[in-house]
Amino acid sequence: MTQGPDQPLDPNEPSDGQLVPPPYGEPSPPPAGDPVPPPSQPTPPPYQQQPYQQQPPPQPGYAPGYPPNPAAPYGVHPVTGIPYSDKTKLVAGLLQILLPFGIGRFYLGDTKTGVWQLVVTLVTCGIGGLWPFIDGIIILATDNVTDAQGRPLRMS
Repeated sequence: MTQGPDQPLDPNEPSDGQLVPPPYGEPSPPPAGDPVPPPSQPTPPPYQQQPYQQQPPPQPGYAPGYPPNPAAPYGVHPVTGIPYSDKTKLVAGLLQILLPFGIGRFYLGDTKTGVWQLVVTLVTCGIGGLWPFIDGIIILATDNVTDAQGRPLRMS
């Protein structure tokens, strides 16, 4: 009696020991001698996305990530670093234009100029109201207007 081979015959291996390529579309067997990863290796955990932590929006005039300065609650001028005023350009300019008696200058704390504009307007029977009107346009158009403490005005 003849005994069969100790190992079962591979259909891809001919009896003379040469490898035959597998049929088209089937995966080829790994070559002999390559290490096969052991199945007991743990697989890495799936990627877990960190929860989104929303940061509060930065205050105007401050770089993100820096705490606001309590001495400058409205921010600081980006070029000079001087804190902004609590007064706004828009309100001061519109008060000067719509109420041409120097009211915008009183709002800014510049009472000396406000009184002069009021006196000139009253003495000239309203013709001197052209001065506060033009002053209001200048306040709205320029960037170097300051309040009574010398702080630049906010945009709005």
